[in-house]
Amino acid sequence: MVTFMAYALIVVFMILIMTKKLSPFVALASVPLLFGIVGQLMGLWNIDLGKAAFEGLKKTGPTAIMLLFAVLFFTLMIDAGLFDPLSNAMIKYAKGDPLKVMLATVFLSAGVSLNGDGTTTMIIVCSAFVPIYKKLHMKMLDLAVLTILSHSVLNLLPWGGPTARVITVLNLNESEVLRGLVPIIIFGTIYMIGVAYIMGRSERKRLGVTHFTDEQIQEMTTISDPELLAIRQPKKLFINFVLTAAVIVLLIWGIVPSAIIFIVATALGLMINYPKLSDQRARIEANLPDGGQVAMVVIAAGIFMGILAGTGMDKAIATSLSSVIPASWGSYWGLVVAFLSAPGTFFLSNDAFYYGVLPVLAEAGVNYGFTPLQLGFASLIGQAFHLLSPLVPFIYVLLRLTDVDMGQWQKKSALWAIGLFIVYLVVAVLFGLMPFKV
Repeated sequence: MVTFMAYALIVVFMILIMTKKLSPFVALASVPLLFGIVGQLMGLWNIDLGKAAFEGLKKTGPTAIMLLFAVLFFTLMIDAGLFDPLSNAMIKYAKGDPLKVMLATVFLSAGVSLNGDGTTTMIIVCSAFVPIYKKLHMKMLDLAVLTILSHSVLNLLPWGGPTARVITVLNLNESEVLRGLVPIIIFGTIYMIGVAYIMGRSERKRLGVTHFTDEQIQEMTTISDPELLAIRQPKKLFINFVLTAAVIVLLIWGIVPSAIIFIVATALGLMINYPKLSDQRARIEANLPDGGQVAMVVIAAGIFMGILAGTGMDKAIATSLSSVIPASWGSYWGLVVAFLSAPGTFFLSNDAFYYGVLPVLAEAGVNYGFTPLQLGFASLIGQAFHLLSPLVPFIYVLLRLTDVDMGQWQKKSALWAIGLFIVYLVVAVLFGLMPFKV
């Protein structure tokens, strides 16, 4: 009966999120409590539900803090104009060569994606390149494909979303996860550069090379919005670059907890760029909604995981899965999780898959001899396809700005995403992040 309750909890949770009856935060906080109370009344378990939920909160709290301040920090750097030189340099580099334009699209998408926010990336990249694609008569479909897939690679960073969920659910160390993701991100980016080169060669052959005048390039690289100009800090570019580089080095090094790194970096960023208290308050109020929403969901996930563990529902599901899955598959469980993560994160939201399904898969995988860290990497391989899902809100921003058809975009993106999935899988196996077999 405990197993039935556990499956019912996961199914109800996923249905409520997929049908948008409840937000992820509300569903994570309320549904497990409801099932916990019902199971208590039925005599399935006799535990202190509040204590169980709080135990979960203690595990997710540090990750929530890290995410909150990571989003605040990188958004602050965008506000200050740290990425403007990169954007302008890409435009000047590309000029009128379709091949260079597509390579620049990947470089800019990857660079801006460091902040972990998909909407921001779509707006910045499209604002920079839509005019160029139009002037050169290039295909907007190609811009949409390159932007979303390049962003999906950098979205694997611990503050990007899916990885934060994996860290939360499996109680992993952020620095250890980041070190493992570095080769995946590097080779994924190299793959996307190759994709841009292939697509660019085709467009160069079709269109030839156009030579923009200096005046045209100047127009493309000039910010005309007075609100943006008011918050830019071009004179502080170097110190912002040094601060950001130090943050990334410390994150990979792992000698300081990531939450502390981002808290201190955010405080320094505010003091350096906006000395006036009123300006600091304005930046925090403008950027807090994005970071706050992410942190709230991760905090609520602690309740979900705490009650699932405290009631024994997680172990019940793992036991049931182990009994129905052929024993011969057990030693390849990492591959099973990797392949399940592709349709899992496409047809389900990241919240539904990582909070509802991954704990079950991980519990079974541990029984087969895999570590939570290995299964965490395996579950991220399917992210090659996730951002093609209609459940991802910011893809509609991309589709609106590029004015392309979703069906055509998904079809063309999926072809290249297959290669990205294979790159992730091969790198994970070769670098020992996810053993082919235990």
